Amino acid sequence: MTGSIAVIGYGLATLGPGIGIGLLVAKTQEATARQPEVAPTLTKNMLIGAGFIEALGLVGFVAGLLFS
Repeated sequence: MTGSIAVIGYGLATLGPGIGIGLLVAKTQEATARQPEVAPTLTKNMLIGAGFIEALGLVGFVAGLLFS
């Protein structure tokens, strides 16, 4: 088998953040539909959470590059 195992590690590292952001956005949309008056607060919290989730993806990417 040729290639780098880091590529497989990066592929696995993107699964978690992808699923996490999908769930985060879906639940925020559901909550906004139920209570439209809290939409600005929910949007702000969603963006902060998405930033944390994306940081996890970047950590997985950098770890794959460092340990290859």
